[in-house]
Amino acid sequence: MIAFVFPGQGSQRVGMGRELVDSYSVCRETLQEADDALGESISGLCLDGPEDTLRLTENTQPAILAVSVAFYRLLLSRGIEPSYMAGHSLGEYSAHVAAGTLGYADALRTVRRRGRYMQDAVPVGEGAMAAIQGLDEKSVERVCTEAEEGDIVSAANINAPGQVAIAGHTKAVERAGLLAREQGARRVIPLPVSAPFHCALMKPAEDLLAPELRSLVVSHPSVPVVANVDALPKETGEDSVEALIRQVSAPVRWEEVVRRLIADGATAFVEVGPGRVLSGLIKRTDRGVLITNVEDVASLESAESALSSLVEKSGG
Repeated sequence: MIAFVFPGQGSQRVGMGRELVDSYSVCRETLQEADDALGESISGLCLDGPEDTLRLTENTQPAILAVSVAFYRLLLSRGIEPSYMAGHSLGEYSAHVAAGTLGYADALRTVRRRGRYMQDAVPVGEGAMAAIQGLDEKSVERVCTEAEEGDIVSAANINAPGQVAIAGHTKAVERAGLLAREQGARRVIPLPVSAPFHCALMKPAEDLLAPELRSLVVSHPSVPVVANVDALPKETGEDSVEALIRQVSAPVRWEEVVRRLIADGATAFVEVGPGRVLSGLIKRTDRGVLITNVEDVASLESAESALSSLVEKSGG
């Protein structure tokens, strides 16, 4: 079975999607829909920048969603369909658009506001994130508890074995990083983010977003979407929305998401969107599955070939 996975913030780059937009009308039309929904040229920002404007959270989120949905529609038009889907943070919205849970225009406008709310939740400079490599989740949690000292710091992204990102108040993140090194972490890497995502400091953003999400017209997903918050497949629109709400201030449990997809029968993963971040994380979690991605013409052709070979081997 094939699982489609959709990337989150950090995967953006100027020019993302250009080859596929130039080559396939379904991609051009999807980006035009995004421009119409937002009342501005998000397509121009994706393809031509400028980079500093694309990096603004309120722009990054709809831009990645638009490109990811364009690539998804292209795959669908070529007869490649998933049995499961998931997305990393923002990518969970892309998954729900692909699954029909959320309307595309609604999702674009919602993630634009989500980006604003998350950016505004913590004054610039007061929050930070760091990636800790070489410690497991429980060790990182102990380090964070010891580093709090009245501040907030916690695991924000449990991405793969030995790869956990933390988020919280800047000083607490720094203290946790020092303690992590003392506990044997191989590397502690400050992340170039504009806010401390997926921690308790995001609760004001969650509270603003919740009524907006609950007011949207939603449908049951066409295929199960495994949620970040609990690594459980969501099969109703209502459960999907509640998971998206909780996701704002809760950690992204990506390693568990991947393991759940594999346990449920996924033998191939297709990263649908810019970059290969998720492909790398999946490989670190389980080297026994097929991992491919789609972001340009070469990767599309490679993915089609790999998936075709998988079907032939399985006798499907």
